[in-house]
Amino acid sequence: MNQEFRKFFQNLEYVPILRKVEINRYWIDKNFLEVEVGSNSMNIANPVIRIIVAYIDAKRKDFEEFIQTCLKMQSIQGKDAEHVQKFLLSLLQSNVDASVFEIVSYAVLKEDYADQVIYWGWSMDGITEDRLTLYKTGRINANDGGIDFVKRPLERYFQVTETVDVRKCFLDIDKVQRYPITFVIKSTDDAKAIFKTIRSQAEKSYGVAAIVQRYMD
Repeated sequence: MNQEFRKFFQNLEYVPILRKVEINRYWIDKNFLEVEVGSNSMNIANPVIRIIVAYIDAKRKDFEEFIQTCLKMQSIQGKDAEHVQKFLLSLLQSNVDASVFEIVSYAVLKEDYADQVIYWGWSMDGITEDRLTLYKTGRINANDGGIDFVKRPLERYFQVTETVDVRKCFLDIDKVQRYPITFVIKSTDDAKAIFKTIRSQAEKSYGVAAIVQRYMD
């Protein structure tokens, strides 16, 4: 954290975290906790602690709900199709946790492609029958810079995202060396509206129309 802080505040003599390695203890530098309000000096340590505790409680609650959802996913296999469909649709709403959205996206796509067969080969005599298979290539919602799914043997990549950020989209296209890539976007907008938004951002960010068109294609 201190190194990241230094990137943006190079001339400040303080860093946020003080530590004593021998006893493995950490402190927040009090210079960041004492603020001037008018003519008074106030220490905001206690409010900051309350904010941190509230944040931890909120994250814990989200995680517990995530675990309960996963357990429900396990137990729903024996239900009728209408019940399963209703449950899955409830997990594809805009307010659903990003990790759950990614899991459900993978499950739906994997099941959809499992019924599709292709025939391919290097010669007419060596044609092979293959089912399309979707593989998970990274950790759920890890923000690790990787690509989320890959479909074999057609080599199509899938990236799950919550944001429509043209720079992120174009970076993902570069990561896979411009192989076909599908963006699975958590949004209430339809695909055409999202595509239009990405193009609009691209035209503002990149000056060369040919480059924009190449990425959009």
